[in-house]
Amino acid sequence: MPLLTIRDLVKVYHTDDGVFGKTTREIRAVNGVSFEINHGETLGLVGESGCGKTTLGRMILRLIEPTFGSISFGTHDVLTASGRELRRLRRDLQIIFQDPFASLNPRMRVEEIVTEPLLIHGVPVVPPGKITDAMRRHGASQLEEHRQPAAADLHQAAAEIMRAVGLDESALRRYPHEFSGGQRQRIGIARALIVRPQFVVCDEPVSALDVSVGAQIVNLLKKLQRDFGLTYLFISHSMPVVRYLSDRIAVMRRGEIVEIGTSEQITSHPQHEYTRTLLAATPAPGFTLV
Repeated sequence: MPLLTIRDLVKVYHTDDGVFGKTTREIRAVNGVSFEINHGETLGLVGESGCGKTTLGRMILRLIEPTFGSISFGTHDVLTASGRELRRLRRDLQIIFQDPFASLNPRMRVEEIVTEPLLIHGVPVVPPGKITDAMRRHGASQLEEHRQPAAADLHQAAAEIMRAVGLDESALRRYPHEFSGGQRQRIGIARALIVRPQFVVCDEPVSALDVSVGAQIVNLLKKLQRDFGLTYLFISHSMPVVRYLSDRIAVMRRGEIVEIGTSEQITSHPQHEYTRTLLAATPAPGFTLV
């Protein structure tokens, strides 16, 4: 069974045009999208700005409510979940935001930012070295609920996840403005992973960073996927980045998936004209992430 199944997902917005008489115009930001993502897989979602990639990613997490369609996470129906079931699902469905500057609360210290998800969800603190294969397979939602962790346990969990993303424990005492863009994105990654999710939407996590810093973040995501047993939906407008990180690639245009296949199929033998256009727009000779 796939980890995530999307069927006929639609998001419709309505806008009012005209000055005196209002004329309602329908905009389909996402129009009948269907795909599946398997355990441990990275599906790259690529397309030009405004094609609906971010809207799709946020609908999967129910940060935006779909107009039509279905979303299944394992055996759970994401769109009908509510209350306690939805909270449990949200432990396993996390997001890394595009903007590392706007996504962190400037009034909170890094330790507060990183440990806040543990307090919200009441997730038991489990050191990385004690995560079992069963925990990796079933995620935080299958762990027994515990009382709110003690301050010492929260600090230990924060220190361990910071080391996992390549930052020192001393960073926990500082504020977001004291870090570079790449370091802030690492903090955002730590916040997403501290609850031990199964599935992470990576919403253009390197588009606001320098190329060299972005390459470091992409390599970090690849390492964390192995260490934590993660499944990714990696959203980007950059075909080289998607090609490097993804097992399969879905090409999106004007709210629709026009082509989906393995990374090799899409980049070497594209079938759709739009995919060929995206590949042709890649600057020559391209670049390789190492």
